[in-house]
Amino acid sequence: MEAHVTTAAASGAKLQDLAWMVLASPLLCGVGTWFFARRLRGLSAGLNIFGILLSLLLSVILLGTTGDHPVAATPFHWLPIPGLDFTIGLQVDRLSVLMSLVVTVVASLVMVYSTAYMHEDASFSRFFALLSLFVFSMLGIVLADNLVMVFAFWELVGVSSYLLIGFWHRKPEAGDAAKKAFLTNRIGDFGFLLGILVVWSAAGTVNLGELEAKLHAQPGLLGSMAGVAGLLVFMGAMGKSAQFPLHVWLPDAMEGPTPVSALIHAATMVAAGVYMLCRVFFLYTVPAGWPEALGFMGSIGAGMILGHVGALTALLAALMAVQQDDIKRILAYSTLSQLGYMVMAVGLGAAEGTPASGLFHLVTHAFFKAMLFLGAGSVIHACHHEQDIWKMGGLRKKMPVTFWTFVVGTLALVGFPPFSGFYSKDEVLATALHVAPPLFFVAVGVAILTTFYMGRLVLVAFLGEARSESASHAQESPRAMTWPLRVLAVPSVALAWFPLAEHIGAAFGGHGHGAAHVVTSGGSEVGLMPLLGRVFGAIDAAVLGPFNHNTMAATFGMFAALLGGSLAWACYGRGGSDPLPARLGGWARLMRNKFYLDEIYSGVVIPVHDVLAMLFSWADRWLISGLALRGLHGSVELAGRALRLVQSGNLQTYSFLFAAGLAIVAWFFLR
Repeated sequence: MEAHVTTAAASGAKLQDLAWMVLASPLLCGVGTWFFARRLRGLSAGLNIFGILLSLLLSVILLGTTGDHPVAATPFHWLPIPGLDFTIGLQVDRLSVLMSLVVTVVASLVMVYSTAYMHEDASFSRFFALLSLFVFSMLGIVLADNLVMVFAFWELVGVSSYLLIGFWHRKPEAGDAAKKAFLTNRIGDFGFLLGILVVWSAAGTVNLGELEAKLHAQPGLLGSMAGVAGLLVFMGAMGKSAQFPLHVWLPDAMEGPTPVSALIHAATMVAAGVYMLCRVFFLYTVPAGWPEALGFMGSIGAGMILGHVGALTALLAALMAVQQDDIKRILAYSTLSQLGYMVMAVGLGAAEGTPASGLFHLVTHAFFKAMLFLGAGSVIHACHHEQDIWKMGGLRKKMPVTFWTFVVGTLALVGFPPFSGFYSKDEVLATALHVAPPLFFVAVGVAILTTFYMGRLVLVAFLGEARSESASHAQESPRAMTWPLRVLAVPSVALAWFPLAEHIGAAFGGHGHGAAHVVTSGGSEVGLMPLLGRVFGAIDAAVLGPFNHNTMAATFGMFAALLGGSLAWACYGRGGSDPLPARLGGWARLMRNKFYLDEIYSGVVIPVHDVLAMLFSWADRWLISGLALRGLHGSVELAGRALRLVQSGNLQTYSFLFAAGLAIVAWFFLR
């Protein structure tokens, strides 16, 4: 028994060491590049790729050795305060290891891709150092064991994204986009910080494991602030995962280099908000509570509010994508829409006790959306930085690898079987159908729009005839750009065939119900018929598993993909110009101009902000600095000046004042 305990302790210590190495590797390589290899382009790329690959390898080892019980790395006591101990510690469990694997796989492929895409850029080494800084920050969020540490790395991710979005800082558009992303995220982060303070004041801890245990033992611990705490924490996710109304920064962030779009705004940074919601999911399963002033909320849980915000974001973004012409902006709005899917699934999952469907879609989406962005970068590179799809065309034959991988990513995104997105989308639809049927039909409508605008993109950009000189002379991209596309195509097709749903379900103490769990061994018999039985059983599980799990959700999802694709072919199959503006009129202008939300913010939020700033400036100058501080200072100064006049040095004056004082005292006592 003693030997078993010793072996378990040694194994836990090894897991802790591996976790620290996963986190430290990209940081050390990024810092090393900045200080020692800035002038050595090949060394800077190789060093940072090595750092990410090392983190990837260690994450794979952790995935194979992490069991059902999480291992907490020994924390460093950073700032002990009475009632709150700030620590730096890591938590290794199924959830954190899976997400670290997603981050490192996508980041390593993006870095390899960037060696060709950024080859001629003068700031080549700086780009790779910033990518490593971002990956370090993201892994810090993934592995952190307490909310304060999560918030610290949350801000580091914000800084890293600011630097990468504005990487080409000499372009005014890039600088404006970086500032917009930074400031919009600060709004959400302020709410996140308030949420952490509310949770700490009620529970007395910010450690995620301790907090979850306390809420399980005492569900009413947060009392009337339960709903407020959940919504404030959600504000952080609204910023990072670009949920309405804080979604406006993500499309503009496409001003950064395309590898940045693939890494940050498709697979990792924008997924941080959804991951964080899954990590603190226990906040949304406790009884709903609201302060007396919000008593009208009744028994509505914070999770249901999350579900409706996610559904609204998904629908708005899908409508906006229908009339965009920039290839990267179409994918950006697609990302917004899919993030809305994930947030809706996590929020509605509070009623089922698990956010597994949202996390499942997050993982599958990370791979096929990264591939789509890298495919868009390949097209932009081949077309001499042209991004308007109506100036492309005819790229199918000129760029076969890019075309076919882009088609694979599109089929995964629209949820066509047997691609991975079909299974994760089915999980989301099944959750919505079970918990909130009206949102299920919204999600189906979003699926139709997704197939329509992605079909539009593929038909216009890749088929037909070349519409510009740059498209007519396009050639396939270098191998450093096409091989990451090939690699990402594999999980885009087959990721959901493996027991991913079961792994995610186990992370939350339950079981997934994706396609993979339907596969059976077929027994131990040998021979042709048993072998065929196992093969057909696997095919049945891979294709029909979702239909067996929830027939209505899978059928509607399949119907949405077919209907959206048919509509796209009817409108754009013959090429030519876009027929929607003439058919939809004002609605098309609304979608093209993003429902004028940016203009509304500029016309309403900015003037209100300026007025409030003027009022606070006036109050600070005249009431606080003037009346309160300078008034007190001035009265003391005047009293001092008056008393100084009395000190004349004249003996007769002193005698007179002494006598007058005695007379006043005598009058006061003898009256």
